[in-house]
Amino acid sequence: MFIKRLILVFLLVLAPLAAMASAPGVHPVSPEKGLKMLTEGNLRFALGQSTHPNTSFSRRLLTTTEGQAPFATVIACSDSRVPVEILFDQGVGDLFVIKVAGNVADTDEIGSAEYGVDHLGTPVLMVLGHSYCGAVTAVTIGAEVHGSIPALVDNIVPAVEKARQEHPDADTPELIVKAIETNVWQAIEDLLGKSHAIADRAKDGRVVVVGGVYDILTGKVNILGTHPNQTALLGGVTPPA
Repeated sequence: MFIKRLILVFLLVLAPLAAMASAPGVHPVSPEKGLKMLTEGNLRFALGQSTHPNTSFSRRLLTTTEGQAPFATVIACSDSRVPVEILFDQGVGDLFVIKVAGNVADTDEIGSAEYGVDHLGTPVLMVLGHSYCGAVTAVTIGAEVHGSIPALVDNIVPAVEKARQEHPDADTPELIVKAIETNVWQAIEDLLGKSHAIADRAKDGRVVVVGGVYDILTGKVNILGTHPNQTALLGGVTPPA
């Protein structure tokens, strides 16, 4: 028993160092396959048929000794009703999740996404908004915010203004719905516009950058696909089919 514990400690100490030192290669999961795994997992969750994969001790041991190899990086809202691994029916080591109020992409979030995409080599990068988002709602209705929150929601303001311009006749509830989607596109614009690492991988097809909106009532994720102006955002380079 003592020898087994000693070996386990040895692996726990050395394996993470090896994983950190190794350069990311080609992920065994393709962007298309990764996106399919997300959509299929979400369908299972929405239907109440979750399989709760990769939650066993053996999985925890594997990811401890050999490091993580997630197939998707997800920027999602901090809202407690948006449990990313659960709603995609994924387990330990499957997703590299970045949660922030309003699923914005500012410096810290972009840096974290670069770690997931460029260092870990995830073939999918998703910005996931959700229905009834409090951060987007606050900006849309002009709610008074204090402390450090104004600096956070500043990232959402352009999306709300754009939604208001594109839908001048929308009432407040409808405008919020439109702004939630526009905010997803805004985050993707910030990612591709400020991160050469992510943009370069998107250009050559190593990563697919997509948006999605999660309905907190139905449990379904509406995959929005790639940004409508992705070609322009990538400098006129169209990712390979």
